[in-house]
Amino acid sequence: MSKQASNLAKKKQPISASLITRDVVNLEAPTGNLYESVVIIAKRARQIAVKQKEELNAKLSDFASTVDNLEEIFENREQIEISKYYERMPKPSTIATEEFLEGKIKFRKPEEGI
Repeated sequence: MSKQASNLAKKKQPISASLITRDVVNLEAPTGNLYESVVIIAKRARQIAVKQKEELNAKLSDFASTVDNLEEIFENREQIEISKYYERMPKPSTIATEEFLEGKIKFRKPEEGI
Protein backbone atom coordinates (compact mmCIF):
# COMPACT_ATOMS: atom_id res chain seq x y z
CA MET A 1 0.00 0.00 0.00
CA SER A 2 1.43 3.37 -0.96
CA LYS A 3 1.66 6.46 1.20
CA GLN A 4 -1.36 8.05 -0.51
CA ALA A 5 -3.59 5.04 0.06
CA SER A 6 -2.52 4.69 3.70
CA ASN A 7 -3.06 8.41 4.33
CA LEU A 8 -6.54 8.16 2.85
CA ALA A 9 -7.36 5.25 5.10
CA LYS A 10 -6.31 7.23 8.18
CA LYS A 11 -8.49 10.27 7.40
CA LYS A 12 -11.83 10.29 9.16
CA GLN A 13 -14.93 12.10 8.01
CA PRO A 14 -16.87 13.74 10.86
CA ILE A 15 -19.96 13.97 8.66
CA SER A 16 -22.17 10.97 8.03
CA ALA A 17 -22.32 9.84 4.41
CA SER A 18 -25.98 8.86 4.73
CA LEU A 19 -28.92 11.14 4.11
CA ILE A 20 -30.55 12.89 7.03
CA THR A 21 -34.03 14.39 7.15
CA ARG A 22 -33.73 18.11 7.85
CA ASP A 23 -36.17 20.47 9.54
CA VAL A 24 -37.08 23.23 7.10
CA VAL A 25 -37.31 25.77 9.92
CA ASN A 26 -33.66 25.16 10.83
CA LEU A 27 -32.60 25.68 7.21
CA GLU A 28 -34.60 28.88 6.94
CA ALA A 29 -33.45 30.43 10.22
CA PRO A 30 -30.03 31.90 9.21
CA THR A 31 -31.37 33.80 6.19
CA GLY A 32 -35.07 34.16 6.90
CA ASN A 33 -35.84 32.61 3.52
CA LEU A 34 -35.69 28.91 2.69
CA TYR A 35 -34.83 29.53 -0.97
CA GLU A 36 -31.91 31.81 -0.10
CA SER A 37 -30.60 29.14 2.26
CA VAL A 38 -30.85 26.47 -0.45
CA VAL A 39 -28.98 28.67 -2.94
CA ILE A 40 -26.20 29.31 -0.42
CA ILE A 41 -25.92 25.58 0.33
CA ALA A 42 -25.92 24.75 -3.40
CA LYS A 43 -23.13 27.24 -4.16
CA ARG A 44 -21.00 25.88 -1.31
CA ALA A 45 -21.69 22.29 -2.43
CA ARG A 46 -20.48 23.18 -5.91
CA GLN A 47 -17.25 24.60 -4.45
CA ILE A 48 -16.70 21.44 -2.42
CA ALA A 49 -17.41 19.20 -5.43
CA VAL A 50 -14.89 21.06 -7.59
CA LYS A 51 -12.24 20.82 -4.87
CA GLN A 52 -12.85 17.07 -4.39
CA LYS A 53 -12.72 16.44 -8.13
CA GLU A 54 -9.41 18.32 -8.43
CA GLU A 55 -7.94 16.30 -5.53
CA LEU A 56 -9.11 13.00 -7.04
CA ASN A 57 -7.80 13.86 -10.50
CA ALA A 58 -4.44 14.88 -9.03
CA LYS A 59 -4.12 11.58 -7.17
CA LEU A 60 -5.26 9.50 -10.13
CA SER A 61 -2.92 11.32 -12.53
CA ASP A 62 -0.05 9.42 -10.88
CA PHE A 63 -1.51 6.24 -12.34
CA ALA A 64 -2.03 7.53 -15.87
CA SER A 65 -0.19 5.56 -18.49
CA THR A 66 0.14 5.99 -22.20
CA VAL A 67 0.08 2.25 -22.81
CA ASP A 68 -3.23 0.43 -22.57
CA ASN A 69 -2.08 -2.77 -20.96
CA LEU A 70 -5.02 -4.91 -19.82
CA GLU A 71 -3.01 -6.43 -16.97
CA GLU A 72 -2.16 -3.01 -15.53
CA ILE A 73 -5.81 -1.97 -15.59
CA PHE A 74 -6.96 -4.92 -13.51
CA GLU A 75 -3.99 -5.08 -11.13
CA ASN A 76 -3.88 -1.49 -9.95
CA ARG A 77 -5.36 -1.97 -6.47
CA GLU A 78 -4.03 1.34 -5.20
CA GLN A 79 -5.98 3.30 -7.77
CA ILE A 80 -9.11 1.32 -6.90
CA GLU A 81 -8.64 2.07 -3.17
CA ILE A 82 -8.35 5.80 -3.85
CA SER A 83 -11.47 5.76 -6.03
CA LYS A 84 -13.46 3.81 -3.43
CA TYR A 85 -12.39 6.25 -0.72
CA TYR A 86 -13.80 9.16 -2.70
CA GLU A 87 -17.00 7.22 -3.43
CA ARG A 88 -17.56 6.61 0.30
CA MET A 89 -17.05 10.25 1.24
CA PRO A 90 -20.11 12.30 2.18
CA LYS A 91 -21.70 14.04 -0.78
CA PRO A 92 -20.83 17.73 -1.24
CA SER A 93 -24.45 18.75 -0.59
CA THR A 94 -24.39 16.94 2.77
CA ILE A 95 -21.12 18.63 3.77
CA ALA A 96 -22.43 22.03 2.68
CA THR A 97 -25.67 21.58 4.62
CA GLU A 98 -23.76 20.66 7.78
CA GLU A 99 -21.48 23.68 7.36
CA PHE A 100 -24.49 25.95 6.83
CA LEU A 101 -26.34 24.69 9.90
CA GLU A 102 -23.19 24.99 12.04
CA GLY A 103 -22.70 28.60 10.90
CA LYS A 104 -19.40 27.90 9.14
CA ILE A 105 -20.48 29.44 5.82
CA LYS A 106 -20.14 33.21 5.52
CA PHE A 107 -22.55 34.86 3.12
CA ARG A 108 -23.75 38.34 2.38
CA LYS A 109 -26.79 39.74 0.64
CA PRO A 110 -26.42 42.34 -2.08
CA GLU A 111 -27.81 45.70 -1.08
CA GLU A 112 -31.44 46.06 -2.10
CA GLY A 113 -32.36 48.88 -4.44
CA ILE A 114 -28.97 49.18 -6.09
